[in-house]
Amino acid sequence: MILVTGAAGKTGQAIIRGLHATGARVRALIRRPEQEGIVLAAGAHEALAGDMTLESTFDRALSGIRTIYHICPNMCAYEVEMGKLAIQWAKRHTVEHFVFHSVLHPQVRAMPHHWDKLLVEDMLFEAGLPYTILQPVAYMQNIMGSWNGIINEGKYHVPYPIDTRLGMVDLLDVAQAAAVVMTTPGHHGATYELCGNEILTPKQMASIMSDILEQEVAAVEERIVNWQQNARHTGMDEEVIKKLTAMFQYYATYGFWGNSNALRHLIGRDPATFADCVLRTKRVSA
Repeated sequence: MILVTGAAGKTGQAIIRGLHATGARVRALIRRPEQEGIVLAAGAHEALAGDMTLESTFDRALSGIRTIYHICPNMCAYEVEMGKLAIQWAKRHTVEHFVFHSVLHPQVRAMPHHWDKLLVEDMLFEAGLPYTILQPVAYMQNIMGSWNGIINEGKYHVPYPIDTRLGMVDLLDVAQAAAVVMTTPGHHGATYELCGNEILTPKQMASIMSDILEQEVAAVEERIVNWQQNARHTGMDEEVIKKLTAMFQYYATYGFWGNSNALRHLIGRDPATFADCVLRTKRVSA
């Protein structure tokens, strides 16, 4: 059986669906009991609620587990602590394969949440466990956070220049790659960057959306102070705002992209394009 941690989030649900498609049995570790229906609907066979900062949670969750796919909740302040516990208890339960959901370019100190994942990778190297590390770039599905403004206002707001060069990946491709890594041999000791084929600017993304949605969509740079104010109004934690601000500033200065070769190798085809994802989103939201 495979354990997926952080299973109720969008990444966790996608990974569960990808594993379910292969016939693999999944135990989903969730934060709250009321999330059980979400992961069972995605294809999990079992759901277990627990706090990933507690040793007892991993002791229960890893019982009888062959493979763990460890996802830390996004922007979590306890990323390193959770990773340490997951690794320690995976060793105690003699887990055969530890797959860590990291991020593209975790070595970038300017993005603190990336650096936290690097520290977990470092612990995993030292643990002596058979491991695989997956490093996805930003998901194409992140446009869903701006979807209402895109549809209703014809504007795609981003908190960095609209000519910033960015790589993206379809979460469905990430899930398929993860399933391949966990259900086929030959991936121990590998670190795979998961990126799509394209490097696009928000301006180019807006043009693609205009064509598919058959309406004018314009990319608009939002001042970072305005983004911060809006984030606070939604109740976003100050530490998360700080981390995201650092990420946006890095994007504005350097862009952010990688290479698609590893993903293509894993899924056996070309990765999905941004247009593919927008078209799928349009169909689902219609």
